[in-house]
Amino acid sequence: MSRSRSPEQILAELARRRTADAPTHGGRVLSYVYDSGLAELDELAAGAAALVQPVNALDPTVFGSVASLERDLISFARTAFHGPEAIGSVTSGGTESCILAVKAARDLAGVAAGRGSIVLPSTAHAAFDKAAALLGVRAVRVPVDPVTTAVTVEAMAAAIDEQTFLLVASAPNYPTGTMDPIEDLGALASARGVPLHVDACLGGFALAWWPEPLPAWDFRVPGVTSISADLHKYGYAPKGASLLLHTDRDRHRAGFFATTDWPGYPVVNPTLLGSRSAAGLASAWAIAEYLGPAGFSALVADIAAATARLRAVVDDIDGLRVTGHPAGPVFAVTADPASTSPIDPHRWSSAVADHGFTLQAQPRYVQSDGTLLPASTHLTVTPVTAGVLEELSAALRAGAADARGAGAAQPPQALAGLTDAFADGTLTVDDALALPSEAVEAALIGAGIDPHTDPSGAAEALDLPAVIAAIESLPRPVTAKMLTEFLAAYGNP
Repeated sequence: MSRSRSPEQILAELARRRTADAPTHGGRVLSYVYDSGLAELDELAAGAAALVQPVNALDPTVFGSVASLERDLISFARTAFHGPEAIGSVTSGGTESCILAVKAARDLAGVAAGRGSIVLPSTAHAAFDKAAALLGVRAVRVPVDPVTTAVTVEAMAAAIDEQTFLLVASAPNYPTGTMDPIEDLGALASARGVPLHVDACLGGFALAWWPEPLPAWDFRVPGVTSISADLHKYGYAPKGASLLLHTDRDRHRAGFFATTDWPGYPVVNPTLLGSRSAAGLASAWAIAEYLGPAGFSALVADIAAATARLRAVVDDIDGLRVTGHPAGPVFAVTADPASTSPIDPHRWSSAVADHGFTLQAQPRYVQSDGTLLPASTHLTVTPVTAGVLEELSAALRAGAADARGAGAAQPPQALAGLTDAFADGTLTVDDALALPSEAVEAALIGAGIDPHTDPSGAAEALDLPAVIAAIESLPRPVTAKMLTEFLAAYGNP
């Protein structure tokens, strides 16, 4: 058989393309990746994935290893999350776990098509908005306290109505790392007869071994009926592995799709996917078997110490402050309004990048009651962070010195006319959403955000603080459309 290129040439080309990526190891990127710092975990995960590479997790009665690995992981999570009788499924990631949690609650409640609502804090993950959109229900976002960034029980209670079939809480939330008052929300859920889902996708496998006392947040809390937790975050597995656990069998089964009403094989899917890889499952299982509770505890101890150290560094920088009441491995930084020299967090993030570390900018957010969650920069701390603490701390301080006095970033000048058009009413959101793809692409290119830029240099070419400023200045549905256009074009020839 003739081949256009040798395997060696193909892999060399892939390696060349990978050089354009942000570094996934070494603690240089404080979002998206969860580096344990243990090279043997990468090798173990790769070996486990290779062993199940041809396996189709669609049918565990044919591939029995799939069921056996899931059983072990569910048993492990039962212990970690104090649910000795919890049952569940391994999914492809947090978004799928959240969607399935909503589907299970909806179907078990017998909600009619086009009706029903979930009630959740404004800081809950956007995966629940996706779930609502896909499942035809409403997501009712409740304002959180602007100071603590935790939702109040009173606000959640006020949002419950006869169509509410699920409450959602975060442990912790992604934007600020704050935990919602889950014990109180569990009592509310029990009193109202509504199930409570705890989204621990981000930090569940860190909070389970957190060395400092935390309020109860897992299945110890009466009223908690389901928990989602990602194995590919603080479970250190490669992407493609999450867990969704339920307290009862009927709730778990309600998340399934099953049919025998067609001429082919019986279809029984516990997840959104049919055919699916077993690589994430096997990798997560291998890592959990290798680390065990003691290994996870040791890694979390490093995370907790590094988090405390970094928060102390931010506390010592005039002009910045840690926002909310974070508990766990992530936190966010905003400008300090009490300072005589506040520092724009997005200018700071950009400046820190110049010193070798990538942080994550988050736009300001106006809640439904008009209160503001200010612009912030997010930091995810992982075990490997402990090894770069001195260099990272120096970068945070140097970035602050560089950004001081620079003022807030502004949207690209080419978008100023668009902003004015929305402000004076000459352009409506509906008008903008009706624009064809070509018109949106032209607006992006005119603003200096060209989706056809070579991916190997696009990250450096984009002025990310200006992009975030544009998100803040334009209606959110419009920026969602623009970002959709950017990414759709970016990944196409």
